[in-house]
Amino acid sequence: MSVRLGLLAILSEGPVHGSGLRAEFEARTGGTWPLNVGQVFTTLGRLERDGLVEQTGPADEEGKIEYALTDAGRAQVQAWWDSPVERAGSPRDELAIKLVLAVTSPGVDVRRVVQTQRTASMAQLRDLTRLKRSSEKTTDIAWTLLLENHLFTTEAEVRWLDYVESTLTRSRGSARTAIVSDSPATQEATP
Repeated sequence: MSVRLGLLAILSEGPVHGSGLRAEFEARTGGTWPLNVGQVFTTLGRLERDGLVEQTGPADEEGKIEYALTDAGRAQVQAWWDSPVERAGSPRDELAIKLVLAVTSPGVDVRRVVQTQRTASMAQLRDLTRLKRSSEKTTDIAWTLLLENHLFTTEAEVRWLDYVESTLTRSRGSARTAIVSDSPATQEATP
């Protein structure tokens, strides 16, 4: 998720100071993507440098500075709402990287790596399902959408792990077939 665009979207509703932006972002995302204060202020500095936000005035008595969108900032938010999220690039998925490296590294028990991840993913799926059941009467649509996103993502991960395991099994069978057919005994028996 683009923190930059998320902060701009919140600012599109009116001026907010940095710590308020952080709190609002975390509240709206259900605390799923926590931000540290430094990240918020670094992002605000870049947004100000790029002409997308501006300070509304001097710091208040607590030292807080409010920021507001510029016209360019409003246009950026509108462009975000109007365009699809691009998935053309390959995001760095730690699990995918870990399994690719495990498969290509000698001495790694890939099945054990897959099984360890599956156990953790299934536990997360159970926890998310319990959370969904306990919050079925909620009217907070944002929370419901986030929860469903986590459920679908975790279910997809478990399905992918099943695919990885079946691919490894087929690959192992193909490797055995190749070894057997390449053995001298098999070659002598084959006319």
